[in-house]
Amino acid sequence: MNVFGTLADGRDVRALTIAGHGLTATVLTYGAILQDVRLDGIDHSLTLGTDSLSDYETTMAYHGAIVGPVANRISGARAIVDGIEHMLDPNLDKRHTLHGGRRGVHNRLWDITDQDEAFVELTAHLMDGEAGFPANRTVRARFEISEGPALTLTITTTTDAPTIVNATNHSYWCLDGSGQMGDHFLQVHADQYLPTDDNSFPTGELADVAGTPFDFRKMTAVKLGKTAIDNTYCLANTRGPLTPCLDLRSGNISMTVSTTETGIHLYDNAPMYAGLAIEAQGWPDAPRHQHFPSIQATPDTPIVQVTQWKFALN
Repeated sequence: MNVFGTLADGRDVRALTIAGHGLTATVLTYGAILQDVRLDGIDHSLTLGTDSLSDYETTMAYHGAIVGPVANRISGARAIVDGIEHMLDPNLDKRHTLHGGRRGVHNRLWDITDQDEAFVELTAHLMDGEAGFPANRTVRARFEISEGPALTLTITTTTDAPTIVNATNHSYWCLDGSGQMGDHFLQVHADQYLPTDDNSFPTGELADVAGTPFDFRKMTAVKLGKTAIDNTYCLANTRGPLTPCLDLRSGNISMTVSTTETGIHLYDNAPMYAGLAIEAQGWPDAPRHQHFPSIQATPDTPIVQVTQWKFALN
């Protein structure tokens, strides 16, 4: 456990490295950021990261971090929870809420609650009313390496009152280390996606991917920049067992993503196109669309969200 950097208030950010089965991952206590992922025999990280804490505080905010309590967008910065309307932090265009507001879990210091050679568990506490969200909540993130090799992230959110929860990991992946995504192939196991309006909010429609630039049902070359990608693919109507949903390949390296979540959101980070964000989560702006899968949580129904990245050298 090394000191990665120091925040403006003097608190140290730690870098925690876990390893096993030919896979190594480094997680920061700031934002629970997945800073580095390496396979034995490969001389570069498979995810976009930086050695500078100030980068994560500024230009690389969200890179590798857990975002929440509600990832993605909430239109109008408002949500009705248990019959009560809550006004949220309008940190997007001063009208909407993005990734839980300005004080989401991505930019706070998490506590280390458990650690061993192959796993680490971090915890963040959210107070009732922070960024407008109701309830006192505890978010636990457990990163664990297992046979595969695979890295599994389990995010568990408990609450003392009704609230909304939709956390996710926001890593950008570039398997060849080029920072250009120029030689990648993608397959997404989904027949439908969520079209968006000019402001990247879901319209509420579920559309077939067939005949669109969003059709990755077969392994397809990734051509970032040809068509902007900032969309959610519909995997299921309810949270379920851990299920493969996406494959990404470059050269002899492949990554299979599995999740319990109802959607997988892809973001090409235009105009940089340095990597592809792959975010397993519920559908965005769910409070506005009653036919979307619910992201409600109560004291009796904590939210457990699991994502797994499995790697192979072909």
